[in-house]
Amino acid sequence: MKHAPLRAFAMHTLLGLACCLASFNAQAAAASAPARAAQPATSQPARTRAETVELRIATLHKELQITAAQSKVWHAFAQTIRGNAERMEHAFRERALKLPKMNAEDAMESYAQLAQLHARNMRELSAAFGRLYAVLTPAQKHIADHLYRNPRPRQRR
Repeated sequence: MKHAPLRAFAMHTLLGLACCLASFNAQAAAASAPARAAQPATSQPARTRAETVELRIATLHKELQITAAQSKVWHAFAQTIRGNAERMEHAFRERALKLPKMNAEDAMESYAQLAQLHARNMRELSAAFGRLYAVLTPAQKHIADHLYRNPRPRQRR
């Protein structure tokens, strides 16, 4: 049970990344479809995937109450999140471009490659979070444990 908070953290982070990637897939599908009629503007502009990642990083920084003494480890963790998001976005973009010409076997193989990339990213994220968790105070660990044991429902965008 020692790694339960880490597993919960990873799941929560994955869900956030999945939301970002689902948004990308929807945008990619819409881009390949014929142009649609103009829709009325919404009151809030849509966030880019990079903005969503940065918002999540800023929110975690605030919720975990990261101190100046922890900033080096925090920045490494945040950079891991950014790198993972960039790699996944690139992989999904590449797959979206190639998908119309793929047969079923190729599509399945490309999905398996995405799963492998996701697993590598999660190993990196898990290691980076482990280093961060090691330097958190007991109070911060309590916050992290609570955040990832009881994730708040996300609002649909």
